[in-house]
Amino acid sequence: MKNKTKLTILIISVVVLLTAIALLVLYFNNSKDDEAKKIGYIMTGTIDEHGWNGMNYKGIEAVCSSLGVELMVKENVLEGTGMCIKAVSELAEAGAEMIILSSFGYPGEVTELIDKYPKISFYGISSQYYADNMSSYFGRMYQMRYLTGIIAGMITESNNIGYVAAMANDEVNRGINAFTMGVKRVNPDAVVNVMWTDSWDDEAKAKSVAKTLISDGADVLAYHQNQPYVVAAADEEGVYSIGYNEAAEGYSDKYLTAAVWDWEYLYFDIIKEFLQGRANSRQHHWCGMETGAIGLSEFSPLVTDEIRAEVEKAKAEILSGKDVFSGEIYDINGVKRCDEDEFISDAALMDDFDWYVDGVVINE
Repeated sequence: MKNKTKLTILIISVVVLLTAIALLVLYFNNSKDDEAKKIGYIMTGTIDEHGWNGMNYKGIEAVCSSLGVELMVKENVLEGTGMCIKAVSELAEAGAEMIILSSFGYPGEVTELIDKYPKISFYGISSQYYADNMSSYFGRMYQMRYLTGIIAGMITESNNIGYVAAMANDEVNRGINAFTMGVKRVNPDAVVNVMWTDSWDDEAKAKSVAKTLISDGADVLAYHQNQPYVVAAADEEGVYSIGYNEAAEGYSDKYLTAAVWDWEYLYFDIIKEFLQGRANSRQHHWCGMETGAIGLSEFSPLVTDEIRAEVEKAKAEILSGKDVFSGEIYDINGVKRCDEDEFISDAALMDDFDWYVDGVVINE
């Protein structure tokens, strides 16, 4: 009887001990789950500036706040300086489980670190580098470039349109080509003169290039830069301009419209994927105008009803499934790049767009 009592006490003690261990494990697991996820964000500028960086930050900050995610930001991380490598390492050490690289050149600079941290989910803006833990995100901004090209092609009087471009990568080339196709759709006699700044954010160079294009006869300017320096230069010279990133304020009616972003949509898309345990399940996140991620800002009064109608017609075509880069397309050397019943694939648009459509004039 005595032995039986001891055995009973032992069994009860073991059960109590196992229950206590289980409760402790459950407690610590729940505590860990309750901790806010940490997301690192790397940017070339500051959170409070206008244009590309400011718009991006507002979008991701709003999403992280609404989803209860801790956002850790690294500002003024210049491309090609080694600063991105340092920023990624610091964010990894700080516990970031997701790192967003918000400038085109970043992913190529940190490929070794992406492999070094396989448990961290990386997302690169318009990236051409992919891995099991690395995806690309962007919008089909070329659709908006096409629509603004229609406006430029219909409003120009000189048939000489200027384009201030940052650098000749696939992202910038898509925009130049789509814009030119929009111009040529409505004005076969017009050409788009492109000049490079070799920088996303060089105010002096952007304004200098803009004024050179104007002195060479351009009466409409578009651009691919982080901030609206080209708009300022165009306004000073009394010529038309078309913006990018966000609607600029304080300019004359010759500022016609802008191709703009809604970054909240894009960041919600990729952060939701991460939080649901599906991080990097897609190689590309590429959102078109149907999602609301991209659009046009309010038109100037100088954009006539006729121009607006042509823009709406083209917009309806795109929304019905007709891609900008479809049908017969020739490059500047007269080589046919797309046939009447074909379209250019997303893979080619993203990673193999090193040529220019008929109507583009590259000024070195």
